[in-house]
Amino acid sequence: MDSMDPRLHLDRILDDLDPPCWTPPAADATRLVRRVHELRRVRLEELGPADLRILISQQVALPYVLPIAVRLLLEEPLLDASFYEGDLLLTAVSAPASAWAPLPDLNARLRAVITALPETAVADLPRGGAEKLARFLAPPE
Repeated sequence: MDSMDPRLHLDRILDDLDPPCWTPPAADATRLVRRVHELRRVRLEELGPADLRILISQQVALPYVLPIAVRLLLEEPLLDASFYEGDLLLTAVSAPASAWAPLPDLNARLRAVITALPETAVADLPRGGAEKLARFLAPPE
């Protein structure tokens, strides 16, 4: 992926790129909700793999965070973002098909990386991991 990819906007924050700006979380918000609110105010270039996993799993600003995650996954497909090897990959492939539709090049590149994974690596993913990858690779219905 070209570092000049306009979807990356690495010097910006999600509250600017994905309006409207979110109001502060409620006083009784969960830790996860507070963290997602915090991450919307972090420059994209400062988001780490664990941050991307959280944002993608919560389906927040996917047009901006999926390209960053894919850039990491192209280099290290089984990256351990926070819980286990491949957690960022499994989170990314679980994003809705509608999120991938405007990203056909990234989708194709990620598919190629997944297809090249050794069978043993896929077998070592947590329960259901191989099925998630297979669903992502399956032709659209």
